[in-house]
Amino acid sequence: MASSKTRTAAFRCSECGWTAAKWAGRCGECQQWGTVVESTERTGIVRAVAAVAPTAARAARPITQIPTTSGAHHRPTGVGELDRVLGGGIVAGAVVLLSGEPGVGKSTLLLEVASRAAAEGQRVLYVSAEESAAQVRMRAERTGAMHDSLYLAAETDLATVLGQIDEVQPDLLIVDSVQTVASDTVDGLPGGPSQVREVAATLIRVCKARALPLVLVGHVTKDGSIAGPRLLEHLVDVVCHFEGDRQTALRFVRSLKNRFGPTDEVGCFEMTAEGIAEIPDPSGLFLSRTRFPTPGICVTVAMEGRRALPVEIQALVIANDGDHPRRVTNGVDASRVAMILAVLERQAGIPLRRCDVYVSTVGGVKLMEPAADLAIAVAIASAHAYTPLRPGIAAFGEISLSGDIRPASGAKQRANEATRLGHSSHLDSSAFTLSSAITHALVPVPERIPAGARG
Repeated sequence: MASSKTRTAAFRCSECGWTAAKWAGRCGECQQWGTVVESTERTGIVRAVAAVAPTAARAARPITQIPTTSGAHHRPTGVGELDRVLGGGIVAGAVVLLSGEPGVGKSTLLLEVASRAAAEGQRVLYVSAEESAAQVRMRAERTGAMHDSLYLAAETDLATVLGQIDEVQPDLLIVDSVQTVASDTVDGLPGGPSQVREVAATLIRVCKARALPLVLVGHVTKDGSIAGPRLLEHLVDVVCHFEGDRQTALRFVRSLKNRFGPTDEVGCFEMTAEGIAEIPDPSGLFLSRTRFPTPGICVTVAMEGRRALPVEIQALVIANDGDHPRRVTNGVDASRVAMILAVLERQAGIPLRRCDVYVSTVGGVKLMEPAADLAIAVAIASAHAYTPLRPGIAAFGEISLSGDIRPASGAKQRANEATRLGHSSHLDSSAFTLSSAITHALVPVPERIPAGARG
């Protein structure tokens, strides 16, 4: 086998690794602006001069003769909400990629995972390529993650990390993050496509050979996708996304890919001064503590994966004599609210064109599913009439432009969760039309608002 290596000038996208012979302002692959930069890398031209001889391999066996328990069992991490997303825990030799925006709490979550595993007697190697060992120790002291079985290495060189693996012989390896570890065998800056590809492939190869579970932290780009080559997501077994608004303490872990479990589970967490805490039952997070029936409030049940989350929607409608009424939303899609307002005016006869309308969710949760349409519409109708809903009502259903109500997916699970919390009267597609749903939901006029509830 003969080979010749040269250095050629090319232009490469720093986000996805796309290459071009000349500079372009916009990447031809990921369509990002200003990411194409000049890159001088070593390229090899390999010519095969002889046929590749077959090598000895393990004999192939019928699939029915392969044992089902050969390392394919889940080992719990000790963090129940994360185990829910992973399908019960981490499989031996599995590679988990955890992505998320900066500051959302990825390192805090994984330090908690390392602490729980170490408390169970496992050897855990935590490689921090972004923080010093002293900084990680400070966080560990604050969160109570100090264990003798938790080994910490602040390294950015891949060869050194591999040496640490040989020395510690861990039962769990965590690398924070894959974009900040570099290999001397590949040209390019840390975080570049070639470096990320080489670092990830090497770590995965080593961990697969040892049946060592590996958790990689991945950065995200401006649009929320995982930074680096798309190949990274194909190499790993599990891709999880850690998300949350930094203005609130609530965090969610979602599974985007899972070779060993479901991809429709969601884990709920809360950031506290002592670290990160699990929320096994988040039913009360998105409900207010209003004592009296209040106009403009309606409860719905959202589905986050397989989990049903009760959410309170609040609406406020105020007359506006101007030509440009305001439409302000928080936690719901503004364009969907605009459509619902049009349907309310046309199909339900509620005049809203000269009204300011404000719609918000409790707790900062984001509702993007169409099943919240009916609750939003009922809340707006209640606010406009300044009439509360009947006690114990929950609404879920999609509204069509004709004013009909379409059934929501997972309606039975939504109804069961609403009933569990005391909302036994359900507004759904059985109401048929939006007008009939509003008529059924609002308190009759003579009853209106109980004394003492106003002001």
